[in-house]
Amino acid sequence: MSQEYIHGHELRLAGISCRTTNSQEAGPNGQIPGLWDAYFKSSIAERIHAENPHLTYALYTDYESDASGAYTLLIGHELSSSESADLSGLEEAVVPAAKYMVFTSNRGPVNEVVVEAWGRIWSYFQNSEEQRAYTGDYELYDARNMSPDDAVVQIYIAVK
Repeated sequence: MSQEYIHGHELRLAGISCRTTNSQEAGPNGQIPGLWDAYFKSSIAERIHAENPHLTYALYTDYESDASGAYTLLIGHELSSSESADLSGLEEAVVPAAKYMVFTSNRGPVNEVVVEAWGRIWSYFQNSEEQRAYTGDYELYDARNMSPDDAVVQIYIAVK
């Protein structure tokens, strides 16, 4: 898994969300798989006239504390400047402008490479002087070059 730094600008997203914790997601009552199912059954990109409809964001935001506390996960798309977006039933969130450490997963089945990448990210920050900011982190999925069985995902972690 490779990593690099970028200075990301603020993005406005619209999508569906849930509030959860990592410990809840590790057990049988995890909400994230159901949230992804609901996302795939929706037409969010078309409804909101997404700026880049091929890009799907999974934004981790509103952190209670750190990786052990509650957070909100919003799955959705970047809002365009169009005034005709249908936001009914959707949540809005902001990806904050920040310095991000970008981790690129290995290639493979999306559900495996994302979990494996997060494991490496948590391990990295446990053993590093670098500190997460917990202002907003996100996974970026690009439909132009991805299939569920053969994916590479980028994960953006806000750092201090």
